[in-house]
Amino acid sequence: MNKETLAGAANRRRANSGDPLGANSEIGRKLKQYYDELVSDNVPDRFAQLLRQLEQAEPAQKKD
Repeated sequence: MNKETLAGAANRRRANSGDPLGANSEIGRKLKQYYDELVSDNVPDRFAQLLRQLEQAEPAQKKD
């Protein structure tokens, strides 16, 4: 077998697998897993306090 035959067989397997993204699907799954873990983490108290202060300061700026 030559390289073209092997590459063609691999491409056909990917095309027939029903996964349109091929190898990129695994990357997408890992990114989604990382994002889900990041979103589910608790926000540190100090950071939440700073966000509240920012939200309170914004309406005061809009009045000016």
